Amino acid sequence: MKIIFAGPSLPDAASLAGKEICVLPPATQGDVQAAVEQGANVVGLIDGGFEYAAPVWHKEILHALSLGVAVFGAASMGALRAAECHPFGMIGIGRIFEDYRAGRLVDDAAVALTHAPSALGSKPLTVPLVNVSATLDAMEDRGLLESRLRQQLEDAAGAIFFKKRTWRAVVEQCAGLAEPDRADLLAALLSNAVDQKRIDALELLKAVQEVRDIRSNADLPWKLHDTPFRTRSEL
Repeated sequence: MKIIFAGPSLPDAASLAGKEICVLPPATQGDVQAAVEQGANVVGLIDGGFEYAAPVWHKEILHALSLGVAVFGAASMGALRAAECHPFGMIGIGRIFEDYRAGRLVDDAAVALTHAPSALGSKPLTVPLVNVSATLDAMEDRGLLESRLRQQLEDAAGAIFFKKRTWRAVVEQCAGLAEPDRADLLAALLSNAVDQKRIDALELLKAVQEVRDIRSNADLPWKLHDTPFRTRSEL
């Protein structure tokens, strides 16, 4: 069995995944453990809850890995956990994972955003910092943004709470821009916006589709120490 936990990073995951993959809402603490107990051989972690529920616990991921379950992570909570659990065999995918693993990204909030309820399609309502950076990189590389303004936009985005960060809010935080310039800049940002979280999530989906639906029996170079906290009731 293959399972993917997805939400605002890939709202249409269910329609893209195919019949062989079960798509579940963003994971919270105990969900990976439950998936393993229910027979999952492959787990793809994209999105996860963190504000109103306990997040996915590292030890449940390690438990899955110790049983030979292939665990992939990308885009959001998956990228964070993959960067932390990569030395133990979790497979990280995409730019966001690589940035966390390399230390270019440190703050967990860089992937945070506000989104619509799952019943309404989990559509993102604000812009995460990782998408801001990817957009500004692309525009600067193509000569659409000079470096000083790029830095001003990035600083402005970083100063805005994730629940209020929209492209309009970012532009409004930039001092010294005339109103017509603000309108032109906003239009350019919107038309060139890069959804890095979606890009990485799609890459993870492809990897999960291609991997074999079996557990590995390879010997691991580490051993999971059994503790009472690993039980489902304690998660």
